[in-house]
Amino acid sequence: MNHPSSAATATVLLLLALLGVAAGGGEDGQKRAAGVYIVIVQPPADGADTVAYHTCILAAALGSEERAKKALLYSYRAVASGFAAKLTPPELSALQKHPAVLQVRPDQMYHAVDNLN
Repeated sequence: MNHPSSAATATVLLLLALLGVAAGGGEDGQKRAAGVYIVIVQPPADGADTVAYHTCILAAALGSEERAKKALLYSYRAVASGFAAKLTPPELSALQKHPAVLQVRPDQMYHAVDNLN
């Protein structure tokens, strides 16, 4: 099996990095861009509708239930109470001030690395 040379790999990574900077739209574009965040919140009361509870928290931060429903991507309820939402920096700031919010982290994708040749 042929493997790409380290020089070719470095070139591809450099091109991808440059494309990422160019697509960012500069510092002003990044300030307004929405990102996906994982939000961990206090669990709802027993028997409460989890999605409605998460929507209510988002609505309080975003100003309306309609905006909250558009931002909510997924509700977590098995291991932890939380949700994934697409938020702009001002929305994120408002959400972090909500008393039920315990932690907010940017959503990240992890990849397995195989160092075996």
